[in-house]
Amino acid sequence: MIIINIAGVALIGLIVWWFWLYKPSTSSTLKDDTTIEVKDGVYSPSVVQVPANKPVTLRFALKDQSPCAEMLLIPDLDVSEQLKFAEVTKIKLTDLAPGEYDFNCQMKMYRGILKVV
Repeated sequence: MIIINIAGVALIGLIVWWFWLYKPSTSSTLKDDTTIEVKDGVYSPSVVQVPANKPVTLRFALKDQSPCAEMLLIPDLDVSEQLKFAEVTKIKLTDLAPGEYDFNCQMKMYRGILKVV
């Protein structure tokens, strides 16, 4: 009985870490051919840096069939986009003010940061 309780607490700890505490450390400066992959529960790269006050196009390649991964939200920019599996979805943004903008799926299981400098 104690082994089951220990396993349950360990599983709860793992779930808390994965969904709320885990932050991938990958970062990338956006180039014309940079594609953000959506797979295995993360955006890769999860931190994308773009220039301020210039038009940019974010390219997302959905490679995960999870229903959560299909929706991309950038709340501070009022962006809500449906991603298509095995295709690249382009999101055009113009005149971004410097700052950091979070992007995520609708359940916030997939998370990333758009750094505008």
